[in-house]
Amino acid sequence: MPTLVIANKCYSSWSLRPWLLMKQLGVAFDEITIPLDLPDTKEKVLKHSPAGKVPILIDGDVTVWESIAIMEYVGDALGKPAWPQGTKARAMARSVAAEMHAGFQGLRNTCPMNLGKKFAGKDRGEAVARDVARFSEIVHQARERFGAGGPFLFGAFSAADAMYAPLVTRLDTYSIALDATTRAYVDTILSLPAFQEWRAAAMKEEWIVDADEIDEDAIEDYRRAA
Repeated sequence: MPTLVIANKCYSSWSLRPWLLMKQLGVAFDEITIPLDLPDTKEKVLKHSPAGKVPILIDGDVTVWESIAIMEYVGDALGKPAWPQGTKARAMARSVAAEMHAGFQGLRNTCPMNLGKKFAGKDRGEAVARDVARFSEIVHQARERFGAGGPFLFGAFSAADAMYAPLVTRLDTYSIALDATTRAYVDTILSLPAFQEWRAAAMKEEWIVDADEIDEDAIEDYRRAA
């Protein structure tokens, strides 16, 4: 059985992505949690991957790090439908997943993932507004072109939905106003039993970062821990 190494569920956006995909696709796996921001955090992560970052998937003698690479492995090696069927849908899904991986810095920096907080809605700046508008555009385009088979971006749940799940939590945590179509998609992700399981576990964690606004660069999944 593969093992997924993750960080705190309350804050760890990169860990949520492959965890949610594997849960949704029915992949059985063990789980190791390495808390953020402790004196031995880096040492513990390095025991599992020389990259020094989570998430990490260990399957026998195979070690995979980086969320998208783990999702590809879930599809290729574990035989699960990680991406949409059809060349056009799959091309768009991979494109928007890569866009999420490299972009949306306004939301990621201004509104870090924090499932333990709820903030009142307010103007969070032009960069956040641009990112929210772009996310809404992606939701509308994917749903209109490929969403007829279900409530997710491409109908059935896929790696693209998993990639955007942490962004969805930010929109909820920071009470960001959305149009009806985007709001319906956000509610779909938040209501998933797998996400509810993740959130419930997050609320039981003992490792709390005592800050109203978390410093993304400081704790976001050891992106600078290597």
